Amino acid sequence: MTTPVDLFPGYETRRLQIQDAEIFARIGGAGEPLLLLHGYPQTHAMWHPLAERLAQHFKLVIADLRGYGESSCPETVADHASYSKRAMAGDMVEVMSALGHERFAILGHDRGARVAYRMALDAPERVERMVLLDIVPTHDMWNTMGRPLALKAYHWPFLAQPAPLPETLIGGAPDYYIEHTLASWTAAKDLSAFSEAALDHYRRQFATWERIHACCEDYRAGATYDFEADAKDREAGRKIACPTCVIWGSAGFPGQAGGPLKIWREWCDHVEGQAIDCGHFVVEEAPEPTLEALLPFLTHG
Repeated sequence: MTTPVDLFPGYETRRLQIQDAEIFARIGGAGEPLLLLHGYPQTHAMWHPLAERLAQHFKLVIADLRGYGESSCPETVADHASYSKRAMAGDMVEVMSALGHERFAILGHDRGARVAYRMALDAPERVERMVLLDIVPTHDMWNTMGRPLALKAYHWPFLAQPAPLPETLIGGAPDYYIEHTLASWTAAKDLSAFSEAALDHYRRQFATWERIHACCEDYRAGATYDFEADAKDREAGRKIACPTCVIWGSAGFPGQAGGPLKIWREWCDHVEGQAIDCGHFVVEEAPEPTLEALLPFLTHG
Protein backbone atom coordinates (compact mmCIF):
# COMPACT_ATOMS: atom_id res chain seq x y z
CA MET A 1 0.00 0.00 0.00
CA THR A 2 1.44 3.38 -1.02
CA THR A 3 2.11 6.11 1.52
CA PRO A 4 -0.80 8.60 1.62
CA VAL A 5 -0.30 12.27 0.75
CA ASP A 6 0.99 14.39 3.64
CA LEU A 7 -1.85 16.84 4.33
CA PHE A 8 0.20 18.77 6.90
CA PRO A 9 3.51 19.59 5.19
CA GLY A 10 6.06 21.15 7.47
CA TYR A 11 4.42 19.79 10.63
CA GLU A 12 6.37 17.77 13.15
CA THR A 13 5.46 14.08 13.46
CA ARG A 14 5.42 12.50 16.92
CA ARG A 15 4.66 9.00 18.17
CA LEU A 16 4.11 9.11 21.90
CA GLN A 17 3.99 5.98 24.06
CA ILE A 18 1.48 6.52 26.85
CA GLN A 19 -0.62 4.16 28.99
CA ASP A 20 -1.15 1.06 26.83
CA ALA A 21 -1.11 2.86 23.47
CA GLU A 22 1.14 4.68 21.04
CA ILE A 23 -0.47 7.91 19.88
CA PHE A 24 0.39 9.46 16.53
CA ALA A 25 0.26 13.26 16.30
CA ARG A 26 1.16 16.08 13.92
CA ILE A 27 2.29 19.33 15.53
CA GLY A 28 2.49 22.78 13.94
CA GLY A 29 1.64 26.45 14.29
CA ALA A 30 2.40 28.90 17.08
CA GLY A 31 0.50 30.24 20.05
CA GLU A 32 -1.54 28.71 22.85
CA PRO A 33 -2.01 24.93 22.58
CA LEU A 34 -5.08 23.55 20.79
CA LEU A 35 -5.74 19.80 20.69
CA LEU A 36 -7.70 18.59 17.62
CA LEU A 37 -9.53 15.25 17.85
CA HIS A 38 -11.19 13.57 14.87
CA GLY A 39 -14.29 11.39 14.70
CA TYR A 40 -15.54 8.23 13.00
CA PRO A 41 -14.91 7.00 10.33
CA GLN A 42 -12.01 9.39 9.90
CA THR A 43 -8.50 10.17 11.12
CA HIS A 44 -6.47 13.27 11.96
CA ALA A 45 -6.54 14.01 8.20
CA MET A 46 -10.03 15.54 8.55
CA TRP A 47 -8.55 18.74 10.01
CA HIS A 48 -6.56 19.72 6.91
CA PRO A 49 -9.16 22.28 5.64
CA LEU A 50 -8.83 24.30 8.88
CA ALA A 51 -5.21 23.75 9.82
CA GLU A 52 -3.62 26.67 7.96
CA ARG A 53 -5.93 29.25 9.52
CA LEU A 54 -5.90 27.73 12.99
CA ALA A 55 -2.10 27.49 12.97
CA GLN A 56 -1.94 31.29 12.69
CA HIS A 57 -3.40 31.49 16.20
CA PHE A 58 -2.51 28.24 17.98
CA LYS A 59 0.09 25.55 18.51
CA LEU A 60 -1.85 22.66 16.98
CA VAL A 61 -1.63 19.09 18.25
CA ILE A 62 -3.55 16.98 15.71
CA ALA A 63 -3.79 13.43 17.02
CA ASP A 64 -5.20 10.06 15.97
CA LEU A 65 -7.32 8.45 18.68
CA ARG A 66 -6.27 5.00 19.87
CA GLY A 67 -7.36 2.42 17.32
CA TYR A 68 -7.58 5.00 14.53
CA GLY A 69 -5.25 6.26 11.81
CA GLU A 70 -1.63 5.65 12.75
CA SER A 71 -2.12 5.26 16.50
CA SER A 72 -1.88 1.76 17.94
CA CYS A 73 -4.74 -0.63 18.67
CA PRO A 74 -4.64 -1.72 22.33
CA GLU A 75 -5.99 -5.09 23.39
CA THR A 76 -9.73 -5.28 23.94
CA VAL A 77 -11.22 -6.18 27.32
CA ALA A 78 -14.56 -7.63 28.37
CA ASP A 79 -16.14 -4.35 29.48
CA HIS A 80 -14.75 -2.43 26.45
CA ALA A 81 -12.98 0.01 28.81
CA SER A 82 -9.83 0.00 26.67
CA TYR A 83 -11.78 1.87 23.96
CA SER A 84 -13.85 4.01 26.29
CA LYS A 85 -13.81 7.78 25.99
CA ARG A 86 -12.26 7.82 29.46
CA ALA A 87 -9.29 5.80 28.20
CA MET A 88 -9.00 7.95 25.06
CA ALA A 89 -9.20 11.14 27.15
CA GLY A 90 -6.48 9.77 29.43
CA ASP A 91 -4.29 9.19 26.37
CA MET A 92 -4.63 12.79 25.31
CA VAL A 93 -3.98 14.19 28.78
CA GLU A 94 -0.70 12.27 28.79
CA VAL A 95 0.13 13.36 25.24
CA MET A 96 -0.34 17.00 26.11
CA SER A 97 1.72 16.62 29.29
CA ALA A 98 4.52 14.98 27.31
CA LEU A 99 4.47 17.95 24.94
CA GLY A 100 4.63 20.42 27.84
CA HIS A 101 1.00 21.59 27.77
CA GLU A 102 -0.65 21.38 31.18
CA ARG A 103 -3.70 23.44 30.18
CA PHE A 104 -5.10 23.70 26.67
CA ALA A 105 -8.15 24.16 24.47
CA ILE A 106 -9.80 21.27 22.59
CA LEU A 107 -11.58 21.13 19.25
CA GLY A 108 -13.32 17.81 18.69
CA HIS A 109 -15.60 16.33 16.06
CA ASP A 110 -17.87 13.29 16.49
CA ARG A 111 -16.02 10.64 18.60
CA GLY A 112 -13.26 13.16 19.25
CA ALA A 113 -15.83 15.55 20.69
CA ARG A 114 -16.98 12.76 23.03
CA VAL A 115 -13.39 12.31 24.16
CA ALA A 116 -13.19 16.07 24.70
CA TYR A 117 -16.23 16.38 26.95
CA ARG A 118 -15.23 13.28 28.91
CA MET A 119 -11.85 14.93 29.51
CA ALA A 120 -13.57 18.12 30.64
CA LEU A 121 -15.52 16.08 33.20
CA ASP A 122 -12.66 13.83 34.35
CA ALA A 123 -9.78 16.34 34.25
CA PRO A 124 -11.37 19.82 34.37
CA GLU A 125 -8.13 21.43 35.49
CA ARG A 126 -6.57 20.61 32.11
CA VAL A 127 -9.22 22.01 29.73
CA GLU A 128 -9.17 25.77 29.12
CA ARG A 129 -12.13 25.81 26.71
CA MET A 130 -13.74 23.41 24.30
CA VAL A 131 -15.50 23.30 20.92
CA LEU A 132 -17.70 20.28 20.17
CA LEU A 133 -18.72 19.60 16.56
CA ASP A 134 -21.96 17.82 15.66
CA ILE A 135 -22.73 15.78 18.76
CA VAL A 136 -25.02 15.64 21.75
CA PRO A 137 -23.86 13.68 24.82
CA THR A 138 -23.74 9.90 24.49
CA HIS A 139 -26.33 9.49 27.26
CA ASP A 140 -28.80 11.74 25.44
CA MET A 141 -28.08 10.22 22.04
CA TRP A 142 -29.04 6.73 23.20
CA ASN A 143 -32.04 7.94 25.19
CA THR A 144 -33.51 9.98 22.31
CA MET A 145 -32.91 7.44 19.53
CA GLY A 146 -36.43 7.15 18.17
CA ARG A 147 -37.28 5.89 14.69
CA PRO A 148 -35.99 8.83 12.55
CA LEU A 149 -32.68 9.12 14.39
CA ALA A 150 -32.17 5.35 14.57
CA LEU A 151 -32.55 5.09 10.79
CA LYS A 152 -29.96 7.84 10.27
CA ALA A 153 -27.57 6.70 13.02
CA TYR A 154 -27.99 2.95 12.41
CA HIS A 155 -24.26 2.50 12.91
CA TRP A 156 -24.56 3.05 16.67
CA PRO A 157 -26.40 -0.23 17.34
CA PHE A 158 -24.77 -1.99 14.37
CA LEU A 159 -21.14 -1.37 15.38
CA ALA A 160 -21.97 -2.17 19.02
CA GLN A 161 -23.03 -5.72 18.16
CA PRO A 162 -20.76 -8.48 19.54
CA ALA A 163 -17.65 -9.32 17.54
CA PRO A 164 -17.12 -10.48 14.89
CA LEU A 165 -20.47 -9.65 13.25
CA PRO A 166 -19.89 -6.00 12.24
CA GLU A 167 -16.18 -6.59 11.62
CA THR A 168 -16.97 -9.42 9.21
CA LEU A 169 -19.63 -7.50 7.31
CA ILE A 170 -17.50 -4.34 6.98
CA GLY A 171 -14.41 -6.36 6.08
CA GLY A 172 -16.26 -7.95 3.18
CA ALA A 173 -16.43 -4.63 1.30
CA PRO A 174 -14.47 -2.01 3.25
CA ASP A 175 -14.17 0.61 0.50
CA TYR A 176 -17.89 0.41 -0.21
CA TYR A 177 -18.67 0.73 3.49
CA ILE A 178 -16.46 3.75 4.13
CA GLU A 179 -17.57 5.59 1.00
CA HIS A 180 -21.27 4.89 1.64
CA THR A 181 -20.93 6.01 5.26
CA LEU A 182 -19.15 9.24 4.42
CA ALA A 183 -21.51 10.16 1.59
CA SER A 184 -24.70 9.30 3.45
CA TRP A 185 -23.89 11.62 6.36
CA THR A 186 -23.31 14.69 4.19
CA ALA A 187 -26.05 17.11 3.17
CA ALA A 188 -25.30 16.45 -0.52
CA LYS A 189 -25.30 12.64 -0.06
CA ASP A 190 -22.08 12.29 -2.04
CA LEU A 191 -18.29 12.46 -1.61
CA SER A 192 -17.84 15.93 -3.11
CA ALA A 193 -16.86 17.47 0.26
CA PHE A 194 -13.82 15.23 0.66
CA SER A 195 -10.48 15.62 -1.06
CA GLU A 196 -9.12 12.50 -2.75
CA ALA A 197 -6.07 12.66 -0.51
CA ALA A 198 -8.24 12.64 2.62
CA LEU A 199 -10.36 9.80 1.24
CA ASP A 200 -7.17 7.78 0.80
CA HIS A 201 -6.46 8.21 4.52
CA TYR A 202 -9.99 7.14 5.43
CA ARG A 203 -9.96 4.07 3.17
CA ARG A 204 -6.67 2.95 4.73
CA GLN A 205 -8.43 3.10 8.11
CA PHE A 206 -10.55 0.11 7.07
CA ALA A 207 -7.83 -1.84 5.26
CA THR A 208 -7.12 -4.20 8.19
CA TRP A 209 -9.34 -6.24 10.50
CA GLU A 210 -7.43 -4.87 13.50
CA ARG A 211 -8.57 -1.30 12.84
CA ILE A 212 -12.11 -2.27 11.87
CA HIS A 213 -12.30 -4.14 15.19
CA ALA A 214 -10.91 -1.14 17.12
CA CYS A 215 -13.56 1.14 15.63
CA CYS A 216 -16.29 -1.33 16.59
CA GLU A 217 -14.88 -1.50 20.11
CA ASP A 218 -15.17 2.30 20.27
CA TYR A 219 -18.92 1.95 19.64
CA ARG A 220 -19.30 -1.02 21.97
CA ALA A 221 -17.78 1.15 24.67
CA GLY A 222 -20.21 3.90 23.71
CA ALA A 223 -23.18 1.61 24.30
CA THR A 224 -21.89 0.38 27.65
CA TYR A 225 -18.99 1.98 29.50
CA ASP A 226 -19.43 5.50 28.11
CA PHE A 227 -23.20 5.50 28.60
CA GLU A 228 -22.80 4.45 32.23
CA ALA A 229 -20.08 7.05 32.85
CA ASP A 230 -22.40 9.76 31.54
CA ALA A 231 -25.30 8.41 33.61
CA LYS A 232 -23.22 8.55 36.79
CA ASP A 233 -22.24 12.17 36.10
CA ARG A 234 -25.87 13.13 35.49
CA GLU A 235 -27.00 11.39 38.67
CA ALA A 236 -24.29 13.17 40.65
CA GLY A 237 -25.19 16.55 39.12
CA ARG A 238 -21.68 17.05 37.72
CA LYS A 239 -21.37 19.65 34.97
CA ILE A 240 -18.70 20.79 32.51
CA ALA A 241 -17.06 23.90 33.96
CA CYS A 242 -15.00 25.22 31.06
CA PRO A 243 -16.49 27.58 28.45
CA THR A 244 -17.98 25.40 25.73
CA CYS A 245 -19.08 26.06 22.15
CA VAL A 246 -21.26 23.56 20.29
CA ILE A 247 -21.64 23.68 16.50
CA TRP A 248 -23.75 21.27 14.50
CA GLY A 249 -24.79 20.69 10.90
CA SER A 250 -28.41 21.50 10.17
CA ALA A 251 -28.65 18.16 8.31
CA GLY A 252 -26.53 16.25 10.84
CA PHE A 253 -27.38 13.98 13.78
CA PRO A 254 -27.86 16.39 16.72
CA GLY A 255 -30.77 18.24 15.15
CA GLN A 256 -32.74 14.98 15.24
CA ALA A 257 -31.84 14.28 18.87
CA GLY A 258 -33.71 17.35 20.15
CA GLY A 259 -32.46 20.91 20.53
CA PRO A 260 -28.64 20.53 20.78
CA LEU A 261 -28.06 23.80 22.64
CA LYS A 262 -30.86 23.07 25.09
CA ILE A 263 -29.37 19.63 25.78
CA TRP A 264 -25.85 20.98 26.31
CA ARG A 265 -27.12 23.62 28.72
CA GLU A 266 -28.05 20.75 31.03
CA TRP A 267 -24.44 19.54 30.93
CA CYS A 268 -22.42 22.77 30.88
CA ASP A 269 -22.09 25.81 33.12
CA HIS A 270 -21.22 28.07 30.17
CA VAL A 271 -22.24 27.07 26.66
CA GLU A 272 -23.01 28.79 23.37
CA GLY A 273 -23.49 27.50 19.86
CA GLN A 274 -25.19 27.45 16.50
CA ALA A 275 -26.18 25.35 13.52
CA ILE A 276 -24.36 25.49 10.17
CA ASP A 277 -25.94 24.71 6.80
CA CYS A 278 -24.35 21.30 6.13
CA GLY A 279 -24.41 17.67 7.16
CA HIS A 280 -22.38 15.82 9.78
CA PHE A 281 -18.90 16.60 8.41
CA VAL A 282 -18.91 20.31 9.18
CA VAL A 283 -15.14 20.77 8.76
CA GLU A 284 -15.04 19.41 5.22
CA GLU A 285 -18.53 20.36 4.06
CA ALA A 286 -18.44 23.94 5.35
CA PRO A 287 -14.89 24.95 6.40
CA GLU A 288 -15.38 28.73 6.22
CA PRO A 289 -18.66 28.87 8.17
CA THR A 290 -17.15 26.48 10.70
CA LEU A 291 -14.12 28.72 11.17
CA GLU A 292 -16.33 31.79 11.46
CA ALA A 293 -18.32 30.07 14.20
CA LEU A 294 -15.45 28.67 16.26
CA LEU A 295 -12.50 31.04 15.84
CA PRO A 296 -13.93 34.00 17.82
CA PHE A 297 -14.76 31.63 20.67
CA LEU A 298 -11.31 30.04 20.73
CA THR A 299 -9.49 33.36 20.48
CA HIS A 300 -11.78 34.95 23.07
CA GLY A 301 -12.80 37.41 20.36
